[in-house]
Amino acid sequence: MNLLTEPWMPVRRRDGGREWVAPPQLARPDILAFDADRADFNGALAQFAIGLLQTTTPIERHPEWRALLAAPPDEQTLAQWFEPVRAAFEFDGDGARFMQDFRLAADEGTTVDIGTLLIDAPGEQTLKNNADHFVKRDGVTRTCPRCAATALFTLQLNAPAGGAGHRTGLRGGGPLTTLLLASDGSSLWAHLWVNVIERDRFLADTATKHTAPEATFPWLAPISAIQKDGGETSPARVHPAHVFWAMPRRIRLNASQAPSGPCDICGGASSSVIRAYRTRNHGLNYKGAWNHPLSPYYETKEGWLPIHPQPGGLGYRHWLPLLVDHSNERKKQRRARVVEHFLTYRTRTVPGALRLWAFGFDMDNMKARCWYEATLPLYGLGDCDASTQRRIEAEVTRWLKGAELAGGLLRGAVKDAWFKEAPSKADYSAIDAAFWSRTEPRFYAQIERLIENMRCGRDFDGNVVNLGWLRHLQAVATRLFDHEFVGTGPVEQEQPRRIAEAYQQLQRGLHGPKLREMLGLRSDQEPGAQPKPKRSAKPMKEAP
Repeated sequence: MNLLTEPWMPVRRRDGGREWVAPPQLARPDILAFDADRADFNGALAQFAIGLLQTTTPIERHPEWRALLAAPPDEQTLAQWFEPVRAAFEFDGDGARFMQDFRLAADEGTTVDIGTLLIDAPGEQTLKNNADHFVKRDGVTRTCPRCAATALFTLQLNAPAGGAGHRTGLRGGGPLTTLLLASDGSSLWAHLWVNVIERDRFLADTATKHTAPEATFPWLAPISAIQKDGGETSPARVHPAHVFWAMPRRIRLNASQAPSGPCDICGGASSSVIRAYRTRNHGLNYKGAWNHPLSPYYETKEGWLPIHPQPGGLGYRHWLPLLVDHSNERKKQRRARVVEHFLTYRTRTVPGALRLWAFGFDMDNMKARCWYEATLPLYGLGDCDASTQRRIEAEVTRWLKGAELAGGLLRGAVKDAWFKEAPSKADYSAIDAAFWSRTEPRFYAQIERLIENMRCGRDFDGNVVNLGWLRHLQAVATRLFDHEFVGTGPVEQEQPRRIAEAYQQLQRGLHGPKLREMLGLRSDQEPGAQPKPKRSAKPMKEAP
């Protein structure tokens, strides 16, 4: 089975039908999206396709790239692109296998069930403690080769901590991935191609002396060809395209003499199902200044690190750091390289309203707590030059700071109303989620107007908009306190005095000077009002 010729990728057609295609068919205009049986599989398939296109595309300049966005290549053209790397995508057999250790012998390592390839599968400690309450053990005991390939690639992309010597992924365990999406109704090809960077820019200022196949596809040779025993793998040791094909885990599937049967993931019948794989520790140990093109980063004392999803999900509070390089008093963040490239070099070249698809696992060390994904609108941000983007950043920063303060005031007031002494480990995420959810429509409505006005050079009265945003934050926080979190419990179980004090404290914060200051509003002036003239202690003398 070769992953460049086998139809192993599930897709959804325009007519609503589903089929399995091979990579050279991805540019068909009737294909809209990947259609896997798991959300994380869809994210992995998109990254596989983007990585394959980025690794093999011969397109050097922007005019060529733009031409292929308007008129996608045919199946034969893509097959020609992929042919030079075909040997790297053999999935079974005795030799090198896709994403599998080159020399892991049958008597080496540990044999484990195929279901543990899945990120959210119960771990050894969970099973030992009989704590698999939500994701049960033995839910997946056999997979078809197509789903096994996707599961293997998904694990290598997201590899969490797995015990001594079992490495995390190149971006750490469960990274946040951000991909650009073309306008609604576009083909899958358009969604993929907007994330591919022209070769002259992708390879710019990067050493390309590592031309051996294993420098890009590490499974084509023993690990020692890239990394010495006990050593580390840095960007300087491999080809730039290696970022898409990182292999932190040493795995080899038990694909020989596989019996036939149904797949526990997709439900399809297969002439051979895979039940187990072998694994051992001490795979590639990724260290150094890696910059994966599909992930945003934040700055630390140790350097730039990839951002990971956190409890609470993804929403409009992430719009600014994911789409605009953003700094505040707490940290400095930068957008993903594909987003940076698009908003810097491709302004006014892609028709339609683009969006950002953000997704990833929220990991607690080895445990997957949740899978998050969201699409964030760009509106006309791609049509704005750098200076306009900076002005938009300044304005949106005020809105987000104000929302963070108002949400924090609400959370504190609810805690004070609920508890005399709040438990230190209590979960208040529902309060935050409700606040961000209720304020999201207003945020997007006003950011759309902001971008449209700035893009077209029209006046934008920030004072009026910011005052409206302030009143909206006040109203939402008050309504949530009164009608959803505090004022809805049985009267006999409430503490009126504590609730009244918490409410008063909330109102003082919402109507106080700090929130107005964050939004750039003077505490003594409504928008449109004329400032009062200052009185001098002495009358000014007229000039002679």
